[in-house]
Amino acid sequence: MTYGKIKIWIQVLVLILAVPVFNSCGEDEEELVGNWVELSDFDGIPRSDAVGFVIGSKAYLGTGYTGEVRMADFWEYDPVRNPWTQKAEFPGVARNAAIGFGTSTKGYIGTGFDGKNKYNDFYEYDPVQNAWTRKADFAGSARYGAVAMAINNKGYVGTGYDVNYLKDIWQYDPDTDTWTQKTSVGGSKRRDAATFVVNNKGYIVTGIDNGEYQNDLWEYDPATDLWTKKRSIANVSDEAYDDEYATITGINKAAFSIGGKGYLATGGQTTGSEVWEYNPSTDLWIQKTSFEGSTRADAVGFAIGNRGYVTTGKSGTYYFDDIWGFDPDAVFDDND
Repeated sequence: MTYGKIKIWIQVLVLILAVPVFNSCGEDEEELVGNWVELSDFDGIPRSDAVGFVIGSKAYLGTGYTGEVRMADFWEYDPVRNPWTQKAEFPGVARNAAIGFGTSTKGYIGTGFDGKNKYNDFYEYDPVQNAWTRKADFAGSARYGAVAMAINNKGYVGTGYDVNYLKDIWQYDPDTDTWTQKTSVGGSKRRDAATFVVNNKGYIVTGIDNGEYQNDLWEYDPATDLWTKKRSIANVSDEAYDDEYATITGINKAAFSIGGKGYLATGGQTTGSEVWEYNPSTDLWIQKTSFEGSTRADAVGFAIGNRGYVTTGKSGTYYFDDIWGFDPDAVFDDND
């Protein structure tokens, strides 16, 4: 080979090495917004299908299934100091697949399954006294896999499974300790759905009915006791907005709301890590940075301030005790 040819090959090699290389993962993360940070592990036994709620600036988690036993322990999480503190044990039968919601001053747990029996009992937790009080039983049938949400300091509980899939909705008034049946959610019956609250309206989405994953989304206005069907969460239109919606459907998703938007994380038709953000003002979903912990289902989701949290859950026979915080507007950082 002549000196001239060698010189040309060296110049070509320099040009090739000078071209930047981008991997597809990096491009995907640049396109998606949101960042996850691992926090202090949950101090209790790893579990799935626990229940959680928020009172003020602290979160509470309890009950659940370890793969061997149902639990009745109860814990408080402080996102500022980042520790878990064990609290008074839930006084009902140890269970999983219960519901929970928090008002401005109290928390509530009810329904669920102990491996043999379904329940409709209902309990109130006072964080100031660190004490539980049994309240009027849930007025619907004993069940598990239901959903719950709090709007204007009233609780709303419904759907789930007794020996039938259900779609009824009941309102709980803490001031009078009474239950009132409200208009049933539209669409199909379902269990293991997800729910979140945005601007004093409740949303029920996902779930399963007789083996069929549900792809409808319903908005509830407690002022009128009316449900409004929103755009489907599946690719059912001829427009482009729902082309990527395939991974929204499923069951056992963690849900929370931040800054006027709702979020679904993990769960799915098996286990998953996808995160979706719903904007009620546009009735559209966009995908966010995927959950950075292990893929899982049956996790607990909650939000405090401008951050969402996902903790516990399971994948196959493995049960988790990690907790992750999510900033939906932050730039993805793979190094934190």
